[in-house]
Amino acid sequence: MSLFNFLVSKTIMHVPGPIVGIFAKGYIAGEELKHAVDVTKQLNGKGMMATIDILGEFIKTREEATYFKEQCLEILNGIDKEGLDANLSLKPTQMGLELDKEFAFANIREIVALAAGLNNFVRIDMEDHTCTDDTIEFFRRLREEFPGHVGVVLQSYLRRTLNDIQGLSDGLLNFRLCKGIYNEPRAVAYKEMVTINRSFVCCLEKMFEKGAYVGIATHDEKLVFESLYLIDKFNLKREDYEFQMLLGVDRELRDLLVKDGHRLRVYVPFGKSWLPYSKRRLKENPSIAQHALRQMLGMKSKSV
Repeated sequence: MSLFNFLVSKTIMHVPGPIVGIFAKGYIAGEELKHAVDVTKQLNGKGMMATIDILGEFIKTREEATYFKEQCLEILNGIDKEGLDANLSLKPTQMGLELDKEFAFANIREIVALAAGLNNFVRIDMEDHTCTDDTIEFFRRLREEFPGHVGVVLQSYLRRTLNDIQGLSDGLLNFRLCKGIYNEPRAVAYKEMVTINRSFVCCLEKMFEKGAYVGIATHDEKLVFESLYLIDKFNLKREDYEFQMLLGVDRELRDLLVKDGHRLRVYVPFGKSWLPYSKRRLKENPSIAQHALRQMLGMKSKSV
């Protein structure tokens, strides 16, 4: 890790919001749904899909959860109205998981039901380890009622993930596989990046063995290489998987994958609660700040 990246990762949580905003610009679609729609149209024009997410998590009241549920319904209707090649991502805590489990499930079920009616899809994001059991349970319940219209995220840094893949293999499997970004205790999560990356490859191989559709969520070209090897090994067709990347991160690698004929989906976040998301992403991937700094200094930049 470079000295710049080390300093960013160690200090970002204490940096004032306006400064974070300078570096995060380009990695957030904007504060309103219309901004996410505009960005998604640009991505679609480049042959890329999107998943739209309104930022906000760990809410404190039922009224907040209901607000975010309504926003998710609006996103799905907006995708349908605009004819976008996009789906929806949501967080269980955003829907009230920490307030009332069944209340949160009912909110998510309503959203997935609309997605199914519009022939669309909802990805249930994975948050910290305290949410893992409930999130997996929600996916299990919803995939039975709305097969093909809901998926879940699994994280390679959690020690349990290989067992979770096995435990879910009695039904239709649709995963996003990522490394994970929360600061978890060693008792539940691997801490060394070499181990996390090795776990990512092992988890992906097990998912493919089980016939899962996988959104391979990584910007790490080493993991992209390993993923391409496994795609070839299992003789997968183009429609059997997709790569997934964050808005604004490693556009060159993103373009290379699309050019080579792979399906690719870009995570398009929007909303007023952009600051916690931005700080986590900058801590996880300090190179974002380097890219932004180059653009601020007038060096080569690219659009969406």
